[in-house]
Amino acid sequence: MILETTGAAAGALALRALAHRAILHGLRAPRLAHDGSHTRHAPDAARVHEVHLPGPRGRRLFGWFVTPGDAPAPAVLAMHGWGANATTMWPLVPPLVAAGFAVLLLDARCHGASDGERFTSMPRFAEDIAAGLAWLARQPGVQADRLALVGHSVGAAASLLHAARLGGVRGVVSLSAFAHPQEVMRRFLAEKRLPFYPLGWYVLRHVQHVIGARFDEIAPLATVRRVRCPVLLVHGRDDLVAPFDDALRIQAAAAPGTALLAVDGDHDLRDALAPQAGAVVDFLRAACDGRSDTITGIPSTGPGR
Repeated sequence: MILETTGAAAGALALRALAHRAILHGLRAPRLAHDGSHTRHAPDAARVHEVHLPGPRGRRLFGWFVTPGDAPAPAVLAMHGWGANATTMWPLVPPLVAAGFAVLLLDARCHGASDGERFTSMPRFAEDIAAGLAWLARQPGVQADRLALVGHSVGAAASLLHAARLGGVRGVVSLSAFAHPQEVMRRFLAEKRLPFYPLGWYVLRHVQHVIGARFDEIAPLATVRRVRCPVLLVHGRDDLVAPFDDALRIQAAAAPGTALLAVDGDHDLRDALAPQAGAVVDFLRAACDGRSDTITGIPSTGPGR
């Protein structure tokens, strides 16, 4: 009887370990290499610096640090989305540098040229953001009290999570943020034709255990309520990954005056954002200057707002 019980327990543990490895494998982020396409957006080469900075748990993070002509300058950290890399954030650099901002484009762990981990997650993106901001604050010519964040998708959710947990930034621009990670996971499972009960339910529960956070606590719907700096939400009307309704829900949960800038585009936004670059720069300038007039002056373009 004892042997049978021991054998059953060992079998259950082995099955759980197998499920754990399968879940991590199935949800791992693809690593997209830098392809050199960023050079068409890069300003004067003398202003662009490849950097390797200390990240969490002894890992190294790769990034590009772009400096404006004048110093001291406010600075923006830009964080990409899941399965992307810092290259995808380069279109933001020319208008920001022209407006006098220093910019740090960062690869999250397991992405681009940064070190890997057993797994990454939205909270780990937020840890990488914290490491990047700490590095930025130490740079000569950067005004450490005038830092801001721009994030895309998971990077946007992580930017809101950082601002809610640690603060230390003057403003956050959220590009294509999803409202709740559980909804994203359920859509992913549905696309894979996996039944929610019991398989999907177990996956969601196990992922929360692995990342050490409950989805309800780290969801943008929750974190945006705790952010004390100005937030600008930018979202594509044709976004199929994080539907436009997600942006409306986040705006409804946010502090009064949080602006929503709707653009004609999908989840990617790299091309769609170009005509709106001025509005993003104006928001960041006003946030870093501590002004509220331009922040509240951006029109809310969602229905009924």
